Amino acid sequence: MISWDTLAAFVALSFVIIVIPGPSVLFIVGRALQHGRREALLSVVGNAGGEVVHAVLVAVGIGALIAASATAFTVLKIAGGAYLVYLGIQAVRHRRDGLAMPTADAQAADVLTSPPLTSRRVLAESFTVGVTNPKTLVFVAAVLPQFVDPSRGPAWAQILLLGLVFAVVAVISDGAYALLASGARSWFASSPTRVARMRATGGAMMAALGVALMLSRRAA
Repeated sequence: MISWDTLAAFVALSFVIIVIPGPSVLFIVGRALQHGRREALLSVVGNAGGEVVHAVLVAVGIGALIAASATAFTVLKIAGGAYLVYLGIQAVRHRRDGLAMPTADAQAADVLTSPPLTSRRVLAESFTVGVTNPKTLVFVAAVLPQFVDPSRGPAWAQILLLGLVFAVVAVISDGAYALLASGARSWFASSPTRVARMRATGGAMMAALGVALMLSRRAA
C-alpha cells in the first residue's frame, strides 16, 4: 500500500518530532516521578491511543476541519490544558499519601509506596491527555496526508496506517523516557520527604504544562 521508501522517510520524521521532549514526554515523566514504572508505561500506551484517534479523525476528514477552525482548536487546547492542570493539582495535594516513615528495617519499596491507581484509570487519564493535545492533531493533519500516494490505494487507509506507525514510534520513544524517569525514583527511597517532593515536582510539571498549553498561540 505504501512504498518502503515513503514509510522509512515517515518513520524518520516521526522519530525526530517525537524524541524531542514535548507535552507527551513531560506528562509521562511526571507520571513516572509520581507513581513509578508501571503507571508511566501505561500512560505511554494511553497517550498513543489518543494519537491513533487523531489519525482516525484525519482519515475521515474531521481532523482537517478541527485543525482549520480557530474556535475548535481553542476549545480543544483549553480542555486539554485544564485537564492537565487538574491532574497536576491533585498530584501535589496528595503528594504525601501512602508514604511510610522509614525504620531501621524499612525497605525502599515501602517508602516509595504510592496510592494504588487502577490500570483503567491510568489508561483513561493518559488517553484523555493524548486525545486533547491539539498540537499532535495539527501535526497529524498536516503531515500524514503528504505521505499519501493516490496510486497505491484509498487515502484513508494509508492515513490510518501512517497513524499507527506514528503511535508505535511514540510508544518506543516515550517508553524509553518512562523507564529512565522511573529508574531515577530509587534515589528517593531513603526519604519520605524526598518522595513527597518528587511527587509534587511531577504534579507541578503537569500543571505547568497545562497552563503553557492553554496560553500557547496557534502556529501560523
